Amino acid sequence: MIQRKQSVFLLLAVIVSVICLSMPVGYYSPKGMGLDNTLMNLCIQPAQGTLDFATCPLFIILLVSGVISVLTIFAYKNRKLQVLLCNIIMTLNVGWYIVYAVFATVKVPEEMTFRPALAAAFPLVAIILTLMARRGVVADEKLVRAADRIR
Repeated sequence: MIQRKQSVFLLLAVIVSVICLSMPVGYYSPKGMGLDNTLMNLCIQPAQGTLDFATCPLFIILLVSGVISVLTIFAYKNRKLQVLLCNIIMTLNVGWYIVYAVFATVKVPEEMTFRPALAAAFPLVAIILTLMARRGVVADEKLVRAADRIR
């Protein structure tokens, strides 16, 4: 049900995740002269044109998070499941940042420096939107329980 505010928050989280999937999340800049290598969620695009698919875990984590967000929207009849799925989505997005930190610190070649891009903040926005959706689901559950007590 798109009328519920938590469904709108989850839909916005899906949109933000899809935008992040299609934009660069960082750049590897050479310390001297040269062209930047672009860090995408799916691959690293060097200036030479060959693709390195070492960053595929970033893509998979964000893709699974987006799919679970869509499934959570349609699980509106089962609020406990929605809360669980929201927790899984937030955990996956935190995991994305852990993997991203590995590529930003450990996997950087010695002759290059790393610069994050704007799209690296989008999973954080998805975490915030999912947290707001989770709070809405919990509020609905409390409302239903209160109504059941009155009967």
